[in-house]
Amino acid sequence: MKAPTLYGVVGSLVLSALAAAPSLAAAPSLAAAPSGGAARADDIGDLLTPEGRGTLVATARAMAAGISFGRCPEVEELPKYVKCGTFEVPLDYAEPFGRQIRLTVSRAKATGTPAERQGALVYNPGGPGGSGMYFPKVRKRAEWKRIARAYDLVGYAPRGVGRSAPLSCQDPAEFTKAPTVDAPSPSPAEKRERIARAQAYAAGCARAAGPDLRHYHSVANARDLEVLRAALREDGLSYYGVSYGTYLGALHATLFPGRVRRMVLDSVVDPSPEKIWYQSNLSQSLAFESRWQDFLTWVARHHATYGLGTTPQAVQRSYETARARLALKPAGGKVGPGQLQSAFLRAGYYDDYWKARAHALSRYLKGDPRPLVKQAAPDPEEAREEENGNAVYTAVECNDAPWPTDWAVWDRDNTALARRAPFETWANVWMNLPCAYWQGPRQQPLDVGTRPGELPPVLLLAAERDGATPYAGAVELERRLAGSVLVTERDAGSHGIGGEKNACVNGHMEAYLLTGRMPVRRASCAPHPQPDPVSLDRRAVERVLPPAV
Repeated sequence: MKAPTLYGVVGSLVLSALAAAPSLAAAPSLAAAPSGGAARADDIGDLLTPEGRGTLVATARAMAAGISFGRCPEVEELPKYVKCGTFEVPLDYAEPFGRQIRLTVSRAKATGTPAERQGALVYNPGGPGGSGMYFPKVRKRAEWKRIARAYDLVGYAPRGVGRSAPLSCQDPAEFTKAPTVDAPSPSPAEKRERIARAQAYAAGCARAAGPDLRHYHSVANARDLEVLRAALREDGLSYYGVSYGTYLGALHATLFPGRVRRMVLDSVVDPSPEKIWYQSNLSQSLAFESRWQDFLTWVARHHATYGLGTTPQAVQRSYETARARLALKPAGGKVGPGQLQSAFLRAGYYDDYWKARAHALSRYLKGDPRPLVKQAAPDPEEAREEENGNAVYTAVECNDAPWPTDWAVWDRDNTALARRAPFETWANVWMNLPCAYWQGPRQQPLDVGTRPGELPPVLLLAAERDGATPYAGAVELERRLAGSVLVTERDAGSHGIGGEKNACVNGHMEAYLLTGRMPVRRASCAPHPQPDPVSLDRRAVERVLPPAV
């Protein structure tokens, strides 16, 4: 197939560089090549791979094309000051002149003077499967106003997400079908049913996406991020990643250390190759148990408000009573034990949810199911988005690394773990079990890390009791990224702490993004205050941001 005209604009220069790629290790002059179009000396190793050379082609093309920003489609539900556009990436970086896919981007321009502007700050909310298209809206929040004066706030939908070459593995109505069960100790029959469901879901992904499916993985996402930097015509990437977005940032920093300007990685995934992703999920289930205990303890402390018990054990019994009742008679016909567990898992992610969830549980046990139905029942209008997010999550994690393919391994490991961590263990298994039956090749995880002087300083943020991304992962990434510094929120467990409630954390993030100033060594902040109940929790407000892994 004949290449489009745009390829010809940048192709001759780029292909000349590619022809010499095998000998580039001794060619530091390449560092002076046009910004966005060629690698720097510290990126040379990647050029020795077909995907690396394909990335060079894609970044040169993106730099030439740029992004044409205009009015956002109504489906994005963004305010008028946010503009939207698209940029192209290769489906397969080893075939850069093959099929291209378009990824969507949103931007709110910096509000300060031209002298204050420092470029674009690109955001990824995690998942995998989360869309960052909403990110420019934080411009209106007080915690972000100084950063918004200096940076264009840029969000995007990664490959597979939203309108960015979307993936789907199952009919959305079937995916969100309710009520469902959630047994802390599933029976053999329940396990067989879940295995069959996982097999069908994996087959549905393969059937829907065909051979394209293998190109949805984390290293491709990191290359897409580099192409976005070039499309924005930024010499260096300024990036804020949360949860899985930290792993994406760490991959980008490893592949393209010379293209990083500033990078904040918040709620850090452990990037150790042996943790991606099966062991990571085991660690997560264990960490969520501690976070669940934090919630039970808080509810017990406020027994006068909720009447759910004066000890964590008593509150747990109240929860189990609700689960048993819902198994017999789902609330509103839609909220069964599975929906209950999913709703309360958000209390493990964010303590913003504690008041609303405790109120709903209290009212349900007193005969009023309406708050619980409102908070836990599936919303048919969100079914497509939820199924799409889960499809991308599954594809990326299953493609990223080898997984156990023998059910006996899953059963052994998680039966033992569930004795210590019953709250989330089996729900986590069912979410990830399609990876046992995945069709197609698996990646070998990249060994994340940089040498001293390769990478500008990177700021890491982590809450000590985070359930979704256990704290040990932040310590490990600090060890792997030379020159990075970790800021810890002590005795706290909310997920995604930058730009939120802790002024100390926000101060470190602001100083770094605005001036480049870092703590000299690992720093810590006192915890933000826990929620303060109000009468009947009528003022409890649900978070807008969805949980991310």
